[in-house]
Amino acid sequence: MSDARPVLPEPDAGETGPYAHLGFCKAKPGHEDEVERLILGLVEPLRAEEGSIEFHVHRDRADRSQFVIYEMFRSRQDLEKHVAQPYVHEFVRAVQPLVEGPLRQQFLRMSSTLPAGE
Repeated sequence: MSDARPVLPEPDAGETGPYAHLGFCKAKPGHEDEVERLILGLVEPLRAEEGSIEFHVHRDRADRSQFVIYEMFRSRQDLEKHVAQPYVHEFVRAVQPLVEGPLRQQFLRMSSTLPAGE
């Protein structure tokens, strides 16, 4: 992922659920903790964004260099606003030299329902 904004797939016809995203990266040897620190730096500002429902950072138990983020927004438009934030672009710029290859992304359609109150 470069500083170019990703093209988010359109929601399915009649889709009313949240818009979710997975991000994946593998830290270069010796940079695992720095990558984790950078990703964790996203937690507070992202969770404060309007439309943000969930944001979680995961580290693979078997391969500590592998990271997965899970984020859920109320709508595609809310996620688009998020990826346009300057702090997101700064994160990408800072983390890219510390990871192997490009940041990978997957966009999800929620099949289950959210718990009451979400």
